Amino acid sequence: MARMTSDLRNYTIVTGNYWAFTLTDGALRMLVLLHFYNLGYSAFEIAMLFLFYEVFGIVTNAVGGWLGARIGVNRTMQIGTALQIVSLALLLAPAAWLTVPYVMAAQALSGIAKDLNKMSAKSSVKLVAGEGALFKWVAILTGSKNALKGVGFFLGGFLLAVWGFHGALWAMIALLSVGLAVTLTLPNSLGVVKGKPGFGQIFSNTPAINWLSAARFFLFGARDVWFVVGLPVYLHSVLGWGFAEVGGFMALWVIGYGIVQAATPGLWRRPGHSPGRCAVVMGALVLAAIPVAMAWALGEGYDPATIVIGGLALFGVVFALNSSIHSYLILAYAEGDKVAMKVGFYYMANAGGRLAGTVLSGLAYTVWGLEGCLIASTLLLLAAAGLSFGLPASSSQPTQS
Repeated sequence: MARMTSDLRNYTIVTGNYWAFTLTDGALRMLVLLHFYNLGYSAFEIAMLFLFYEVFGIVTNAVGGWLGARIGVNRTMQIGTALQIVSLALLLAPAAWLTVPYVMAAQALSGIAKDLNKMSAKSSVKLVAGEGALFKWVAILTGSKNALKGVGFFLGGFLLAVWGFHGALWAMIALLSVGLAVTLTLPNSLGVVKGKPGFGQIFSNTPAINWLSAARFFLFGARDVWFVVGLPVYLHSVLGWGFAEVGGFMALWVIGYGIVQAATPGLWRRPGHSPGRCAVVMGALVLAAIPVAMAWALGEGYDPATIVIGGLALFGVVFALNSSIHSYLILAYAEGDKVAMKVGFYYMANAGGRLAGTVLSGLAYTVWGLEGCLIASTLLLLAAAGLSFGLPASSSQPTQS
């Protein structure tokens, strides 16, 4: 009972800090996107502002998993939260300082912070949850995080409209400071691997993790290729929505997406049988049909608001189911006390997909519009489905090669 109480306490602290961080991460994304679009930046230039955010996310997931295994995932979480506070503070600089290179550097720091925090939180779930509860606990953590990221999108647009750029930044710094203070009560040894692993061990020697990581790259690239830059710019410039409307709509989408993620274990129709290869492949194929159908409908001249809102809602439900199963499988495949390194490797691929999607989103929208972004999304999803055939049929822990 004492162990269960301690595990629940640690899970609550980890989740609470992750929630606070996620609110600021979503708000910051919307804040930067809308503020700099309003200053006259093009869609491609805005995408470039997030370039280092994603690039350093790739590096951070690799190094962060190894670092977490050596010093504990609680410490890497605290480092990530502190770095996010610094990245927000950098944006408080005078307007003349906010050049593209300066903002890219601040976003790079934010990318490091975000992926340290996410890797730490996801690894902690594996360490405190029993095997029977793993699917449920990771779904709750991931789903609630994404729901709050949606709230963060709304918060960013709302605070920009009400308090302005600097006022929004100060509010987020205050929230993160509280979260950081609470994590200082976590045990120092959480996630530390016996024997201090070498840096070379960050690369997975488990084929299932490699296949899943490759599929994850294309899955998240397919989401971000139209969601990150193309969609909000389209809503503002083509449909004529205001900043608060854009932030609010995207917030509702991510909140709904998070709710579906958290509910995925309850929606799973095969009690006693955890999802595996078939669920991942079929999910990606079903998802691929949605953006191509949207692109066709827009090309045929159907009402764009109806197509975008309806299509995005459907895409969100199916994507959430896919993402939740992915998040469960990486923890199911990861071995015991080395979970931080395996999760770090997996989310390195995740960050790579987001980077590719972000750059392609700005480029495709600039050249081909939203329809081009949607076609690119379909192609990336077909690649994710093909790679998922390499996964084992069940989610039982695979053998290393």
